[in-house]
Amino acid sequence: MAGELILILEDEPRIAAVLERYLHADGFRCEVAGTGRRALELWRGAHPDLLLLDLMVPDIDGLEVARRVRGESSLPIIMLTARGEELDRLLGLELGADDYIPKPFSPREVVARVKAVLRRARGDVRPPARLLVGSLELDLNSFECRCHEETLDLTPLQLRLLAVLAASPGRVYPRREIMDALREGQEDERVIDAHVKNLRQRLGACAEQLETIRGVGYRLRP
Repeated sequence: MAGELILILEDEPRIAAVLERYLHADGFRCEVAGTGRRALELWRGAHPDLLLLDLMVPDIDGLEVARRVRGESSLPIIMLTARGEELDRLLGLELGADDYIPKPFSPREVVARVKAVLRRARGDVRPPARLLVGSLELDLNSFECRCHEETLDLTPLQLRLLAVLAASPGRVYPRREIMDALREGQEDERVIDAHVKNLRQRLGACAEQLETIRGVGYRLRP
């Protein structure tokens, strides 16, 4: 069986070649784009399973590529960011990126992150399989979320975040605890604020159930 297809957007040939070599070694197929425009062409034509993108690329930058992709699909996205690009990273997370990896990085770590994001996208998550909190229903077997029985379009990361909060409705989760539960390795807790903001925008009529507890964290109101 052919491996899952990874679309790599990276304009530095050496880095792209290293990523491709390590991903191939783990059984993945790869398509490589050196520009944002080419990445969008391959996304539409090759139908990849995951997008691994650098932010600083020619003609159409990585953030704009992520914005266009996320506007039409829930394709898992991992961003590669240079150290110091905090604003771009936060913007990318607000756009719905599932993970980010700062440069310089270990190719083995990239492969491990790709595998983890794909597992979550496939719905390989732990029970309980069904969580019902007020008007929100999470089905972790089908990896779907419904509000008033209407299916919501959430990314895998957003579903995982919601599942963390839904595990104990009414309980306030500090940002650091949420980061640990999501296995977010970064130190800046503001990335959780970006994730929550993006999630709240997609919850529709159920958005009011997701509450911010100022100075502490977040909770899902039962």
